Amino acid sequence: MNPLLTAAQNAAEPLGTKSDSIVITGGKPLKGTIAVRGAKNLATKAMVAALLGDTPSTLKDVPDISDVQVVRGLLSVYGVKVTDGARGELHFDTSKVESAHFADIDAHAGASRIPILFCGPLLHRLGEARIPDLGGCRIGDRPIDFHLDALRQFGATVDKSYEGIHLTAPDGLHGAEIALPYPSVGATEQVLLTAVLAKGTTELKNAAIEPEIMDLIAILQKMGAIISVEPNRVILIEGVDRLDGYTHRALFDRNEVASWASAALVTHGDIFVEGAKQAEMMTFLNVFRKVGGAFDIQENGIRFWHPGGNLKPVTIETDVHPGFMTDWQQPLIVALTQAHGVSIVHETVYENRLGFTEALNEMGAQIVVHPSGLPDHPRRVARRDFEQAAVITGPTKLHGANIRVPDLRGGFSHLIAALSAEGQSVISNMGIIDRGYEHIIDKLDALGADFVYEG
Repeated sequence: MNPLLTAAQNAAEPLGTKSDSIVITGGKPLKGTIAVRGAKNLATKAMVAALLGDTPSTLKDVPDISDVQVVRGLLSVYGVKVTDGARGELHFDTSKVESAHFADIDAHAGASRIPILFCGPLLHRLGEARIPDLGGCRIGDRPIDFHLDALRQFGATVDKSYEGIHLTAPDGLHGAEIALPYPSVGATEQVLLTAVLAKGTTELKNAAIEPEIMDLIAILQKMGAIISVEPNRVILIEGVDRLDGYTHRALFDRNEVASWASAALVTHGDIFVEGAKQAEMMTFLNVFRKVGGAFDIQENGIRFWHPGGNLKPVTIETDVHPGFMTDWQQPLIVALTQAHGVSIVHETVYENRLGFTEALNEMGAQIVVHPSGLPDHPRRVARRDFEQAAVITGPTKLHGANIRVPDLRGGFSHLIAALSAEGQSVISNMGIIDRGYEHIIDKLDALGADFVYEG
């Protein structure tokens, strides 16, 4: 046991908060069992959905991550009483929802983009909503235009000032026919959270249909909403007069499962991920098997391991569900640096998500990023103007380096690269990883990683 971990536990502070850096000695396989809880991309949105209910809500399997704490703080600003239950339960009392000032919202929002999703529920509850400038991972522009355009179609008035954005709905919100230019997860969530209490029917075309979206729809249906998922990415929402609270267990975090699977592969390890399920991971599992990884699906989780032999190169095209998720490519690229041959990753979802590979190259990887993609390469996913491509040639030996975490998934990728590299690495700005990976230090310790968590 790492003595610094013991000291942190004795101090009764959550691991991941005492320091912002970790010193890793690589080359040791990760072996053991870790558990994943609710998805970051569902839990935070479900917390916002609680605002729509006239009665209390309970969300189970909520991960203990910083993004959840951000939303919890924002809810408290609006007068929602949030209390803890057993084993990751959160209870929401929305009986005293009230307006908040820009300064208070901004103080709690930090770098999160979650505040934009408060707009619909707050317009229904209070007749107005305020959001500050939005942050988030620096992986592209990620404009909020889709959100604001949709809210205008519902009847909201949007006023921008130096403080942020102020929205009002003098005549209430009404159903609308909305066609998204891209199946954006965030914009789909915005429409769902707004349409359920809007007067009339809303038709959303080109909607995102990720499992987290389906789980949010299940929550809203429990609350009393009427939502139909039609063929060809069409969602119909019939507005209702009121909604009750919900009790729901959050969908497991698919991104964390894929991250630990990649960690098992790149470190020649063997990791059982408790809570993982096959159905939502099928696209990833196919690619994992093609690369040369092994997995065993059990009732309570999935075991991932490196079975020996050479890893194989693959070509990946990221896409919206049911395609290969953009969040999956970053940790998998680390494993592809050890494949025998040339792998290609076409990133079509975000325009700046391959910057993390610079640090991998400093560690010895051979990755060439094509900023405008590879337009002449055979494709299944339609080419997008802003896409990039990474060409990874392997295998290459990785060596230790000093790395500052740039974003959530890129940071985890640097972490597992350091765990597989020869020598020592120092990973700083670890707080970003805390945004989406619960108890990351505890889990590394449970898997036998060789590290010192600096205090």
